[in-house]
Amino acid sequence: MEEQRSEIVFFDLETTIPSKAGQGYAILEFGAILVCPRKLCELENYSTLLCPSDLSLISGTSERCNGITRAAVSSAPPFSHVADKVFDLLNGRIWAGHNILRFDCPRIREAFAEINRPPPEPKGIIDSLTLLTERFGRRAGNMKMATLASYFGLGQQTHRSLGDVRMNLEVVKYCATVLFLESSLPNILTTDSWVSPNTSTGTRSGGRVLPTTENNENQTLGNRILNAAEPSRDPAGSFDMKGLSEEIMADAIQDDSVMEDDISPSMMVPENSSSSTEFLTPDDISISSISAFIPFYRGSRRIQLLNNAVQLKLFCSRLKVRFGISTKFVDQAERPKLSFVVDAPPKVCQVLDACDSQAQRLFVDSGATSDWRPMVSRKDGYWNYPTVRLHIPTVITGDVARYGTEIFQRETSLGAEQKLVFSKFEPAELESLFVSGTLVDAFFSLEQYDYQQKAGIRLVAVKLVFNSP
Repeated sequence: MEEQRSEIVFFDLETTIPSKAGQGYAILEFGAILVCPRKLCELENYSTLLCPSDLSLISGTSERCNGITRAAVSSAPPFSHVADKVFDLLNGRIWAGHNILRFDCPRIREAFAEINRPPPEPKGIIDSLTLLTERFGRRAGNMKMATLASYFGLGQQTHRSLGDVRMNLEVVKYCATVLFLESSLPNILTTDSWVSPNTSTGTRSGGRVLPTTENNENQTLGNRILNAAEPSRDPAGSFDMKGLSEEIMADAIQDDSVMEDDISPSMMVPENSSSSTEFLTPDDISISSISAFIPFYRGSRRIQLLNNAVQLKLFCSRLKVRFGISTKFVDQAERPKLSFVVDAPPKVCQVLDACDSQAQRLFVDSGATSDWRPMVSRKDGYWNYPTVRLHIPTVITGDVARYGTEIFQRETSLGAEQKLVFSKFEPAELESLFVSGTLVDAFFSLEQYDYQQKAGIRLVAVKLVFNSP
């Protein structure tokens, strides 16, 4: 019987978003479509809202992500009541979806474990994120489903399970068509013309470097992506991704990653990373030496900014605080995302504007559709008083949150720096430092972001030195 289950099942989950460290995910919606692998037509569909055992798990962040409220699921069945249907749809079939290896597959296993039942097992797994990121992502931006759909003009992503899996199928069809056409005329339909010359050309799959041979370099794009996703394909053309899928799944089950469209996690800043030798002042930088490229690392497509081929980090002295600590936005655990605003001197503006220009050009050439936000803010009526926003990242260790920025205080008369130690993560205790008019020396890195159709470069404070009278 199992051999006859040749259909591909595209599925997607909508879940809660953990509000504190160590908290798991609860499934709020399951949606799936059965697809004929020969004609790619929809054979059957199923979707249902699900009520979690604890409605308080549905936080404001969860509701903003997928629009599913506590009221919407209060009368829905628990997962145990639909487990038979879900098992029947998934077991022994080829699973497909976007980012399912890292997110949806582990959640399915967890849901069945919670009701003391063995989980369904796939015949094979097709993760469209893993499959397409390596090559197609070079033109389709950050490879989120919403970005891919926008790239192909398929409309807006609904962030609801059934709508998302149907959109996923359409994206796969479009990508496959483009790759097929390119493979037929490899010398005419080129795909890599926009990539920075500094970009590495080695191929990766799921974070693993694949062997590069002389023949591999001459393969068509279609063949290269098939070899990356299905290295053990036999000549008869039978589908066999089980070995690769199980290998990636083993890593994925232990990786409690957030959803692909969720708010970006707090940036991790390594301790002792503020050595002054790593940072350049604006006066040390020639505008012509600034460049941008996209590295290939674990599927990341984030732009990096370079100065003379070295990652660009800046040191700016005596920046005047314009607006103190902001706690307007929160992360997945409802902790405030901290930032503050400083006046931007002309040379700083010149360097950051040049960085923006390089990064935005590469961003647009990649096919991304988000609106680009410049680093330097020039408000109407305040053109001669530009500002920039510096972000203080949050570092999580176990259940403990701490500031990811080293903060020092300098007595001007003595010239000595004293590192400030904070016993807990309490933004209110920073307010006395970040007072309007205070002068601060800032060491910061430049990190790209792309979230909810807004993109740009974020200035992340690695070290701050406040100058006291």
